[in-house]
Amino acid sequence: MQTQASQSAEQHNKHYAYVRQRAVAAKTVTPQLALLTTAQKNAGLEAIAAELTRSASEILSANAQDMEAGKAAGLGSRLDRILLTQERIEAICNDIANVISLPDPVGTILDTRTRPNGLEITRERCPIGVVGIIYEARPNVTVDATVLCLKAGNAVVLKGGSDAIHSNRAVVAAIHRALSTTDIPPEAVQFIDETDRAATQAFLTMDSLIDVVVPRGSFSLIQFARKNATVPVIETGASVVHVYVDEEVDIAQAVDLIINAKTRRVSICGALDTLLLHQAVAEKVSRPLAEKLSQCEPKVQVRAVPQVLDIFQDSMAQTQVRPLDPASDFDTEFLDHILAVGVVEDMDAALAHIEKHSLHHTEAIYTTNIQTAEKFMRSVDSAVVMHNVSTQFTDGAEFGLGAEIGISTQKLHVRGPFALEGLTSMKWVVRGKGQVRP
Repeated sequence: MQTQASQSAEQHNKHYAYVRQRAVAAKTVTPQLALLTTAQKNAGLEAIAAELTRSASEILSANAQDMEAGKAAGLGSRLDRILLTQERIEAICNDIANVISLPDPVGTILDTRTRPNGLEITRERCPIGVVGIIYEARPNVTVDATVLCLKAGNAVVLKGGSDAIHSNRAVVAAIHRALSTTDIPPEAVQFIDETDRAATQAFLTMDSLIDVVVPRGSFSLIQFARKNATVPVIETGASVVHVYVDEEVDIAQAVDLIINAKTRRVSICGALDTLLLHQAVAEKVSRPLAEKLSQCEPKVQVRAVPQVLDIFQDSMAQTQVRPLDPASDFDTEFLDHILAVGVVEDMDAALAHIEKHSLHHTEAIYTTNIQTAEKFMRSVDSAVVMHNVSTQFTDGAEFGLGAEIGISTQKLHVRGPFALEGLTSMKWVVRGKGQVRP
């Protein structure tokens, strides 16, 4: 009779063997990918878009299974991260077209020099090799990651979550069908079709086969990857997004920006979490903001500090307003129709608050004073800083990247929305004519 420990070891070995098989398959085709021309890669991406369009009904049927499971699990507003529609599939295909139109980074010469001994030395962009993507929900990531990795000459190993497993299976099947008709080997796209955490742990330790892992999802997922990975990790995703409203501000414009930053899509990492109001304009901004929020559907819950709590309570339903809990609300990525509102003495206090509570993703200032805005943007240590614009614009497609792997919040290699360029490394190429070193 097996002991619990031996059963656990057997399960671990089973998951490890399965994941390693997928990683080996991806690694094996990397030499082929490195030799593909831009035209061959673009043709593969075109085939993927065409097959996704043809397979839309199959994909939507699979997505319906995930949505039903998500509703049963009480995911609430997070269901938006799982949902696929005909329009969203069309948008995904449009993003593929955008990636096709972008220059191929592979082979780009970053600099060149000729040494006194005649050596010609260039530094060129090259594929990373095998990229691992671990993510929650968002079946669109399955496509975005695939097309970006392939365009940059990489193989990709995908590890989605249980919340979108049926959608991801259908999408990957469509991708494989498409690639089987092109010069890109289908083995370049591997999918870990297991949801057990042991498979995730195995995935994060394939350092001899996977060159980098990109976790995309919640703060807990990113922390899990950091703590368990032996593969290099590029951190993305988690955020506590701040907007600071300065004393010199166009109030009507600021209110419109706040509404958009909070309500356009609450489930994305660029959605506003914490609003910081300069004390000189706190009441002037809160009154029209409360009026507009009272008209929003779905309803937004405001968690406000005492200085402005009564103002929001005067205009909004009782269930929509509650006192802010500074011990937790200022550190929460809500991903929901919830807004934390604080009041600060001045911009220095806002900067100190952001430094204490930010996850260094996206922060914005709303002000008519250009010098104040420039000081804010130079002072804030986040991947994306903004002036008089909705934080919802933190997105690779909106930045002209075609699509994105994610929003990197680290400082090494890539930072902010990253796509093709961030999925390349570089190599030194030295050309000589028989030189020997004395």
